[in-house]
Amino acid sequence: MSTKEIQIAQLSRKHKDSTLHNLHGFIDIYALYGSYKRLNRQSASGVDGETWQSYGKGGIGKMTELLNKFKKGTYRAPNVRRVYIGKDSGGTRPLGIPTIEDKILQTAVLGVLEPVYEQEFKEFSYGFRPGRSQHQAIDYLFEEVSFGKIRYVIDADIRNFFGELNHGLLRSFLDLRVKDGLVRKMIDKWLKAGIMESGQVTYPVEGTPQGGSISPLLSNIYLHYVLDTWYSEVIQPLLKGRSMIVRYADDFVLGFSDLEDAKRVFKVLPKRFEKYGLRIHPEKTKLIDLAGTGKGEERSFDFLGFTHYLGKSRKGYKVLKRKTSRKKFTGALRRMATWIKRNRNMRAVDLIAKVNIKLRGYYNYYGITFNFNGIRRYYLEVFKLLFKWLNRRGGRSKNWDHFNNLLMEWQPLLRPKIYHSYSLAKP
Repeated sequence: MSTKEIQIAQLSRKHKDSTLHNLHGFIDIYALYGSYKRLNRQSASGVDGETWQSYGKGGIGKMTELLNKFKKGTYRAPNVRRVYIGKDSGGTRPLGIPTIEDKILQTAVLGVLEPVYEQEFKEFSYGFRPGRSQHQAIDYLFEEVSFGKIRYVIDADIRNFFGELNHGLLRSFLDLRVKDGLVRKMIDKWLKAGIMESGQVTYPVEGTPQGGSISPLLSNIYLHYVLDTWYSEVIQPLLKGRSMIVRYADDFVLGFSDLEDAKRVFKVLPKRFEKYGLRIHPEKTKLIDLAGTGKGEERSFDFLGFTHYLGKSRKGYKVLKRKTSRKKFTGALRRMATWIKRNRNMRAVDLIAKVNIKLRGYYNYYGITFNFNGIRRYYLEVFKLLFKWLNRRGGRSKNWDHFNNLLMEWQPLLRPKIYHSYSLAKP
């Protein structure tokens, strides 16, 4: 943490039961410049077409002007350019792309709000928080289920969370900790910013656009009060058996050792979310018995790209195992096949080098304890894809022995490897 972040965190702890009014004082020219340096230099431009490089040519002068507009309250949040990106399920989801200047200011405001809410957020919340990752959330889930005798799981799905987040309720949640006028005015401007799509501009009355750096924090604040605090401080003390919760952004799992506890929470959960303008998806939200024996009964659930299920460790203990989910495996393989097909005319050595970079990224996420077979299967499918498309680009066809020598000896295809091996996962 920087000195400034430490000061804000100390201020937040000192005034834990009251609101903070002077956070904007921590936003200065150095904060804006630091925000600019942290942005992705290759990120897409917003509605003004400005890139990271072109904005930087304006130097400190542009940032000084931006700071003055923020301090005077005259800064106007520009429209957000909306694009759609593919989902592994085959559909698409909207993504908002702010301008570079807006990203700088959002990142600076995030820098003063994050230390405040890091004192508030629960330990089981992992999404979009500094120093926390998806693998840590998966590890936490493993420990709670494997060692906490959790048998029943509610695999929940919030329908269109980012599109239905209630602005008025979000403001009431922010009122509990932050009443800095300039910071709150900026958040309101970002919530009301126009969405430009196909040349048309619409103005949202609810939701927060995915893509801005401030949006993940706002969503975490919302679910902190709607779910995290309610469940851990109100519901869990009323339950008979052991229970747990783990959340990553809007994706969360609840676990129970007692079936009646699970049924009670499963029944009340939709009512809790409806109270705050959100909906639990009735078909995608399920109560699962991990140790079930009934025919056709679900005994696994998906969380953060993995299918989780009960299995036995090498010592014979029941533990929560995981493998790449079918949807994520199929989606990743489809994208790899498309890329190889489009780039099959590259020199073989260059093509394989690029594929190895993609494989390394895949292994780095999915290469965790219990999932070696999953990443090995992906490796073998990519091996077959290369054989297929390299033999369809003209010239003399390669037989299997020649191709095997190419990928095993002359230009080796990156072999699968476990990158995240948890000692706790070996009871």
